[in-house]
Amino acid sequence: MEVRSTVTVESAVRPLPRIGTVLAGLFVVFLAISVVWPGLLAPFDPDAIAPRDAFQPPSSTHWFGTDESGRDIYSRVIWGTSTSLLIGITATAIGLALGLLLGAIGGLGGRALDFAVGRVNEVLFAFPGLLLALLVIVLYGPGPVTATIAVGLSTAPGYARIVQGELRGIRSSGFVEAARVLGHSTPRIIRRHILPNALAPIAVLATLGVGQAIVWASALSYLGLGAEPPAAEWGAMLAAGRTYITTAWWMTVFPGLMIVLTTIATTVLGRAITSRTGAAR
Repeated sequence: MEVRSTVTVESAVRPLPRIGTVLAGLFVVFLAISVVWPGLLAPFDPDAIAPRDAFQPPSSTHWFGTDESGRDIYSRVIWGTSTSLLIGITATAIGLALGLLLGAIGGLGGRALDFAVGRVNEVLFAFPGLLLALLVIVLYGPGPVTATIAVGLSTAPGYARIVQGELRGIRSSGFVEAARVLGHSTPRIIRRHILPNALAPIAVLATLGVGQAIVWASALSYLGLGAEPPAAEWGAMLAAGRTYITTAWWMTVFPGLMIVLTTIATTVLGRAITSRTGAAR
């Protein structure tokens, strides 16, 4: 009976999700619907040109106004969600994969490899991430694919440092030492004990990187080095609207607002998952 009452009390005092986390989750659901079924949310064709409706301010018909060609900005923002998120998620996946590879080499190798990977990371960290992405684009040319790869490469050192630190700490932990004493082989220890404990927090931290990747990719598109107008991509829409910022502010405000809200939502959810994971551990 005491056990049952204790469980009941613990479940009763379990903290409820914060309002910010709830709102972030709802916005992520909105983004998911925009990717899977954009026609459900967008009332107009994102590429339909209507010169007579050019530069219409936000109204009940065009919620986010129209651009210089009369295209509905709200519909273009909705249809551009899939492109922007695809770039952000793909860039994060590239950075995470390279970070895992470098971190695993340094964290699971000997002291020489640990030292070498650490020095490589220090050299890469000497360059600002966006500057490193610009360097890759200068070498291989602009474009959405190159921009995605460039952003992924620029985020890899951060993931590598985190992975290397996690693996270094877990490798010297008590349960790994106990597994060695019990006679478990090194591959079994790595597979059953080290990697599961190291990858769980890294996967959670990757949600924090999606927002950053979207911001960097949008910045490259804004500079004309990623997706280019008339593509319905948020950074490209910002680039197209900067010419009319004083006369048609809505062309830049609403795509920029989507970038900001997406970054905030993914960051809030990532931190919430991180805190819950840390509490569970």
